[in-house]
Amino acid sequence: MKPLQISPETAVKLAEQLKVPLEHLMHMPQHILLQKLAELAKNSSAEPSEPESK
Repeated sequence: MKPLQISPETAVKLAEQLKVPLEHLMHMPQHILLQKLAELAKNSSAEPSEPESK
């Protein structure tokens, strides 16, 4: 299995968001990564975002 084809900047941001080491992220199977991204998106959309006050 080859590493994911994503930019280094994207890899660092994803590793921070998913709370996994960068090395694990780069060798994570694509279907697992997509599943984790879907869970992350679901959790972030479930949390109400605070409107900006001006």
